[in-house]
Amino acid sequence: MGIKYEGRAIGIDLGTTYSCVAVWLENHNRVEIIYNDQGNKTTPSFVAFTDDQRLIGDAAKNQAATNPVNTVFDAKRLIGRKFSDSVVQKDMMLWPFKVIAGVNDKLMINVQYKGQEKHFCAEEISSMVLTKMREVAETYLMSPRKATIDSGAIAGLNVIQIINEPTAAAIAYGFDKRGDCDGKQNILVFDLGGGTFDVSILTMKGDVFEVKATSGNTHLGGEDFDSRMVNYFVEEFKKKNKVDISGNPKSLRRLRTACERAKRTLSFAFVTTVEVDSLFQGIDFCSLITRARFEEMNMDLFNECMKTVESCLSDSKIQMSDIDDIVLVGGSSRIPKVQDLLQDLFPKKVLYKSINPDEAVAYGAALQAAVLSKGFKNVPNLVLQDVTPLSLGIAVDVDHVMGVVIPRNTTVPLRKTKGYATGCDNGVVSIRVYEGERARALDNNLLGSFKLSCRPGAPRGTPLEVCFSINENGILTVSAKEISSGNMNQITINNEKERLSTFEINKMIEEAERYRMEDKEFLRKAKVMNDLDYCVYKVKNALKKKDVNLNLSRGEREKINNATTLATNLLHENNKQQKIDVVEDHLKELEIMLEKLVVNTGIENKHKSSFLGYLFN
Repeated sequence: MGIKYEGRAIGIDLGTTYSCVAVWLENHNRVEIIYNDQGNKTTPSFVAFTDDQRLIGDAAKNQAATNPVNTVFDAKRLIGRKFSDSVVQKDMMLWPFKVIAGVNDKLMINVQYKGQEKHFCAEEISSMVLTKMREVAETYLMSPRKATIDSGAIAGLNVIQIINEPTAAAIAYGFDKRGDCDGKQNILVFDLGGGTFDVSILTMKGDVFEVKATSGNTHLGGEDFDSRMVNYFVEEFKKKNKVDISGNPKSLRRLRTACERAKRTLSFAFVTTVEVDSLFQGIDFCSLITRARFEEMNMDLFNECMKTVESCLSDSKIQMSDIDDIVLVGGSSRIPKVQDLLQDLFPKKVLYKSINPDEAVAYGAALQAAVLSKGFKNVPNLVLQDVTPLSLGIAVDVDHVMGVVIPRNTTVPLRKTKGYATGCDNGVVSIRVYEGERARALDNNLLGSFKLSCRPGAPRGTPLEVCFSINENGILTVSAKEISSGNMNQITINNEKERLSTFEINKMIEEAERYRMEDKEFLRKAKVMNDLDYCVYKVKNALKKKDVNLNLSRGEREKINNATTLATNLLHENNKQQKIDVVEDHLKELEIMLEKLVVNTGIENKHKSSFLGYLFN
């Protein structure tokens, strides 16, 4: 069992468009969603800056139409993205607020605050929303009207765990269904929110939740459906009135609000009106939109959701027919066409809608917080077995290939050992730890590095043992040991240190898929270059043997030396433009020379393997 924490158990869902906070009530053995100061269970993830104050939540969204350039939303979507990112460049056309390039191309949000120009990164904006949700929790916990709560219970919030949104929703589902499930249940959580889309497949047996696979898209959600509708009506307004409002932030903000409202209405109605008084230059706008038209303009996005579901199923190794329940999470999961497409994928299943999609994540997070906290007697004895969201591996010395030790979607806690070999004679081995899905180590996220001292005189190819260990709290320990000497070193990486956010994780998975062919070519070239390097090493080592030299003519030695020099130059240049076929030709030539070395010594073929060992050791 992991560390137990003191204090109240709070769960916060920090969403792209709306956020929510929940608390575990020990005396009532249940979770309660906390209302904010406006009497709402969800709070808009909006931050606004004015001449005299900063507004967060409902207050920020309510004034967005009159102060669009200084009202920031979608911040969660921007975390981890560079200004030059193609997605950012495309979305800039839709944002009324201004974004600029900061240091190292970091995306910065430009606003006017208290008469001064200010720059904030996406993480800072998200932290402001989190502060608001903390205040909502504090107000509730410190209220004298709540007899079950100590009025002095909270002085601050301690983040004890960050869990994936679908995982939190699955915990909420498990708590809601407790007592109704016999045996093992396979659950698919479909989380389509305002800005991001996630799918998780979990297995539930009793109180044990095991995550089998996760997948998602950091740039797919209700905001995208709204944008399609906004663009549609911008064109309609242009045709009707010969006026283009695409460059007017106030008009776009008011139109977007009307479109968001229409989208929600179309979840229970077949037709609705989009109406905005004095949208631009005193011109009123009024138009009808049908559910069928809305579905048509977004069908490619809906189909993208289904592809992600199929991909996650493939990763989980669970058959579609073996899924017992499909849990809907996120406001956009209410869209009828989305539910129809899911129903088509799982024709014999009933979609699970008992939990409010807007509240499920905060609900499950509060339950998990209670499990990890001290002093609660009635809390369910839930055990969450999560998976590694990205592959974990190493690169040794100058090797640029990512050597995967723990593949993505492996259940934790676990311990895994893998054998490696040194790439040079003597010296110190540099070991770099990465997470990611790309073939080239440098394209992945560097978690840390350490060095291992080998025994004096240790030749190239000296065996190493690398061990990855992840405990129940997500702490990763990587150790390396030279087997012959027992020399050892290690590094420990916690959940926060250098680890990627959920949004960055999904982005890396998307990039890995996008560059799959490029990575395949890189791996092919890297293998050939490595084989050539090792072949050069073996040939040079063989030529140091006196009995080998005696069987070679001067011309043969010169030819071999020229070939190794050519190959060495090729390796040192490491020219990216160098065709892989040229490298392969050099490798074949050297391998033929190695074969001739064996033949020229008069050793019979049946003894060839032992003789090669003599040559190269």
